[in-house]
Amino acid sequence: MSSAPSPTTTRAVVENLLRRIGEGDPERIAELYAERGDWKLDWPEAEHGRAATPWIRHRSSRADAVAHYRELAEHHVPGRAATEIERILVDGDDAVVLGEIRQTARSTGRAYRARFALHLTVEHSLIVRHHVYEDSLAVAQAFDTGEVPEGE
Repeated sequence: MSSAPSPTTTRAVVENLLRRIGEGDPERIAELYAERGDWKLDWPEAEHGRAATPWIRHRSSRADAVAHYRELAEHHVPGRAATEIERILVDGDDAVVLGEIRQTARSTGRAYRARFALHLTVEHSLIVRHHVYEDSLAVAQAFDTGEVPEGE
């Protein structure tokens, strides 16, 4: 007998994820991810170089989740960040988190704000899908050092 998805469990996992992200411990955050998962970020790779933003890439494992949160922290100024969660929508195993992040790029000192939507899927109380849709232009501009890449 299979059980139906539990919106309560999905919401609890998502709220726990957001709390742990706020606490900033990459290993504790990653404990909420399945060993293998589908992690994608909506980012126009052809338009923006990734050297300044190495955390923005596709991932597929719990170890990748740890690396993501470490890299994200390494490239931003500690204590100069905030996230406003506007809404969490839950439909069975799926949840969408809507909000805005405010960060400061460590390499340039530029602050930025970026609206985002985070689509998560929870199975067996672990996150198996993590898709982020964010204002990539705001992030890219904050990290733009004004250098022209070779060959352009």
